[in-house]
Amino acid sequence: MTGSPSGSGSGAAPPQALNGPQAERTTPGMVCAHHHLYSALARGMPAPPRTPTGFTEILELVWWRLDRALDLDIIEWSAKLGALEALESGTTAIVDHHESPNAIEGSLDVIAAACAEVGVRVDCCYGVTDRHGPAGARAGLAENDRFLRAGGRGHVGVHAAFTCSEATLEAAAGLAADHGAGVHIHVAEGAADAAAGARLESLARDDWLIIHAVHLDRDLPGMIVHNPRSNMNNAVGYARPAGRPNPVALGTDGIGAAMLDEFRLAYVCHRSDDVTATPETAWSWLEAGWRLFPEALEDTVVWSYDRMDPWSLAFTTGVRALEATVDGETVLRDGRAVRVDADEIRAKAAEAAARLFAKLEDIP
Repeated sequence: MTGSPSGSGSGAAPPQALNGPQAERTTPGMVCAHHHLYSALARGMPAPPRTPTGFTEILELVWWRLDRALDLDIIEWSAKLGALEALESGTTAIVDHHESPNAIEGSLDVIAAACAEVGVRVDCCYGVTDRHGPAGARAGLAENDRFLRAGGRGHVGVHAAFTCSEATLEAAAGLAADHGAGVHIHVAEGAADAAAGARLESLARDDWLIIHAVHLDRDLPGMIVHNPRSNMNNAVGYARPAGRPNPVALGTDGIGAAMLDEFRLAYVCHRSDDVTATPETAWSWLEAGWRLFPEALEDTVVWSYDRMDPWSLAFTTGVRALEATVDGETVLRDGRAVRVDADEIRAKAAEAAARLFAKLEDIP
């Protein structure tokens, strides 16, 4: 489950539509092109100190408090649970974006090992930010560098331009270029980051992952990763990815890894904005994930439904993954993970979540 870093500029040919006798119930492994595995334990977390009234407050009162409470043990069980749920939904490859300012060093190794144990491919990065001062930014850059130098598969992560200085953005872009890995960055997700396009225009490259791009005021090189459920949940607006010249892939932004669900929502969002839209466009975004993980094209998933085509799936809910193979190994059989004990992971994850929630109660 290892390999060289791969980005949108990897040169992999776009996958073709599924056809032939196996197409009825079998697809390649799905790819989640943007995830936050550390959010897997967030469900049921204590309410924030006050109700957020906008996107910036959602970050400040929910997610930035959560990431400060993470330690390596919590990160491990969150990653295992997230990887297990991905596999159970037919997703065999994840592009993850991680932040844990009080547990930076070694965090990417923990995530990579957790996913490998479950049997899911992963591309890792640490989201560099200046929110915790220059030392925090340097530590984030160092974790990306250490992980990639050791042969880990990944990108150089950046949280978002509006939480980074010019020097940090330039350092991240330079480190990515040195590793040939590309940058994985949230771009203009909310109005607070509307200046991201101007700040990144001279830095962005074709191998970058441009996450969200809801308020992006210009075209940038790279692959745009569209996360419709998250964008709606945060009330940041519709990104209109179909109007961009970039390749577009689908992510979840940490809300699980059920890519058929994300495809359906991506289609409905597109259709609500353009009544001429068809499911083929959203399906092409789902297929674009295979550019990031070409190996997942060789993985197989057998589904509970016998019409695995975009027009059928756009209007059919409840389709389940029954079996999955990764690198020729069966890792899901009869809907249950083979390599690991799913009940044990859920029990240990619940214990880690309780510890996480207790820590959150002490964070202002």
